[in-house]
Amino acid sequence: MNPIQDFIASGVLELYVMGAATPEEALAVEQMVAAHPEIRQEIETISQAMESYALAHAVAPRDVVKPLLLATIDYMERMKDGELPESPPIVTAQSRPEDYASWLNRADMVLPPDADDIYARIIGYTPAATTAIAWIKKMTDYEVHKDEYERFLIVEGTCDIIAGDETHSLKAGDFFAVPLHTPHMLKVTSPEPCKAILQRLSAA
Repeated sequence: MNPIQDFIASGVLELYVMGAATPEEALAVEQMVAAHPEIRQEIETISQAMESYALAHAVAPRDVVKPLLLATIDYMERMKDGELPESPPIVTAQSRPEDYASWLNRADMVLPPDADDIYARIIGYTPAATTAIAWIKKMTDYEVHKDEYERFLIVEGTCDIIAGDETHSLKAGDFFAVPLHTPHMLKVTSPEPCKAILQRLSAA
């Protein structure tokens, strides 16, 4: 029997590296590390193997996740600072950009010079609808919505929305509703960013 090899084979080192060891197990590992260099080496080997596995199996988030998360945080901070919540009109085929003029004309609803390829500012939120002004400089990743309807009203610029096997070319004033369960992406076709009223409606 080799106590060092038995300790390595016990699985406690993997738990220690993952931060899942109990206080007693962590203390035992640290005592073994202090007494046996091969335990420290094994911990380094396990750490490197786990990092390599994580990198090999990492799934990059869709490119809209970060801007919409930042937009949500920004909206919550604005509410804390005293901005009153509003309910912009539902985006429909009859909607026009001027229906959203009170938000589009706000001095703070502009695209910052250093903005990423996708930037958004939320202008209204309810459990049933989230409405934002969005700017896209190049394109979005493909995505599929299973529980919400996504609608676009183009304000400036032009774009192609590819939904399923169909391509829809849109310009300022045009409306498009993405069908549920349909893979779709937006590709900007104008020199300037495509600016749109983006609305997501609960399908529940």
